[in-house]
This record gives sequence, C-alpha cells and structure tokens, in this order.
Amino acid sequence: MRNQELKDNVLVANYMKGNEKSLEVLIERHKQRIFGYIYSKVLDRSVADDIFQDTFVKIINNLKMGKYNEEGKFLSWALRVSHNLIMDHFRKERRRPVLKNSEEFDFFSVISDTTLNAEKQAIKNQIHDDVRKIVNTLPQEQKEVLVMRLYNNMSFKEIANNSGTSINTSLGRMRYALVNMRKIINEHNISLTN
Repeated sequence: MRNQELKDNVLVANYMKGNEKSLEVLIERHKQRIFGYIYSKVLDRSVADDIFQDTFVKIINNLKMGKYNEEGKFLSWALRVSHNLIMDHFRKERRRPVLKNSEEFDFFSVISDTTLNAEKQAIKNQIHDDVRKIVNTLPQEQKEVLVMRLYNNMSFKEIANNSGTSINTSLGRMRYALVNMRKIINEHNISLTN
C-alpha cells in the first residue's frame, strides 16, 4: 500500500519508526487545513507562515520524544499545537507597546522611547496620571477587572477565579470599564496622545 493511501495513525507510527516520507505525506495531506486555521486567527500571511513552520517543528519534536497519543486524530492534535502557538504569538504581541492612530485609541500603549526629551516625558507622565485618575473613578468591580487584565496581564479565566465570578461577568465588567472610561474621556475632553 502506498504512503498516500495510509491512514494518519499508520503514517504517524511509521514516522516514529524512522520513515521520514510518512511525515511528508501527513504535512501534504493537512497543510491547507492547518495553514487556513492559523491564517484565520492571525490575518497576516508572514505571521501565519512562521506559526505554520513552528507547528511542524513542534509536531516533529513531540513525535520524536514519543509525546503523541492516539486518543485523538492527528489533524485535531496538529490544530491544537497550532492553536497554542497562536495564543503564544498573541501573548507576545500584547506585551509590546503599540500606538494606534484611530478612534479606538489604546490608553495603555504610550510609546516607550528612551530618548524622550523633558517635554515629552512630562506629557507622558501627565497621560499616565490622567489614565490613573480615570481608572480610580470607575466602580470597584470594574476597576479591579481592568487592573488585573491590563496591569497584571491576567486572563479572564484567572480574573474570574481570583474574583469568585464567572468569566462572562469578568468580561462584562471589563467592557463596562472601557465604555465608562471612553465616556469620561469624551465628557471631559481629555487628550491621551502626546
């Protein structure tokens, strides 16, 4: 029987026994689905290419270390590996400061520039003070969720566990916190750009 006709589990077993061609068949068989899934989440071709390659590097390493079990199908497992790498990508991106020139200005993305002159530094400090004051005007539940999410970098699941609420409640409080902050910024004509 030719490699192309073998089921995924047989190809995996063959690869784990040293048959490199089996992995090529698996990649060829599933590359469109896996790449399509990655691209649908990141919406950037070069990022998707990188994550796709990292996915197969991780798959190869896991197979060589015997960390694959037959509970699920190969494709489901490969998609789970790619999903975890996508989440890693977004976590790294979230830690990078970004300045967005749009109506949806991200309050917490003030550029960190080590060559700021005294005037720019003063403006940056004023923006941080203004944001801090706005956050302090929020209802306690909203303020807690906002601080845990944006300053402590906690997931909504961690926030829910920490505050003894459901994930939906935490999401709702975060949404209301951002809505209320925007309202305060608009009402008081506060500028958060430098």
